[in-house]
Amino acid sequence: MADFAPNTITKSAVRKLANPLADVTAFDSLVQSVITNNPFQCVGYTLAGISHPPVERTRQGYTSRIVFADANAKTVATVTIRASTIAGFTTVANHIIADTAVATALGGTPARDFGGEKYASTLRCRDPNGEDYMVNFSRNQVTLTSYSDEAIRTKVETWADTVAALA
Repeated sequence: MADFAPNTITKSAVRKLANPLADVTAFDSLVQSVITNNPFQCVGYTLAGISHPPVERTRQGYTSRIVFADANAKTVATVTIRASTIAGFTTVANHIIADTAVATALGGTPARDFGGEKYASTLRCRDPNGEDYMVNFSRNQVTLTSYSDEAIRTKVETWADTVAALA
């Protein structure tokens, strides 16, 4: 019986942030700046007749939690929202906060747990050497995955060293 033989070696690297990104606006600004400014000098490419930009967002998700507290500030209920866009995340959270029928049914006053919000976005990049890799952003860390050339890690790390929020 034949064995699987690896044909490439892929790596991953993580940078844990000293402080979480402040809010969804700061998070989105950071991710969008990578897409717009292409600090890793990625290149566009065509695959199966489809043109891809040098850096493209392949996945994103945003999670908010609404906490309902009674008159004694005791948590009586929570509602968690997960959306694939910031607009959906914000709209639904605001609707739940404003919905008095939900607050009455749950028996508490709603408040967003901004500190507990979670954000995630994955960017696919094509290095000039032809290698595709992913840069995954969350509120607490940046992860580089699916790369083999150490020069890619060096480029991403050098960029991250220039971004104060990624300390």
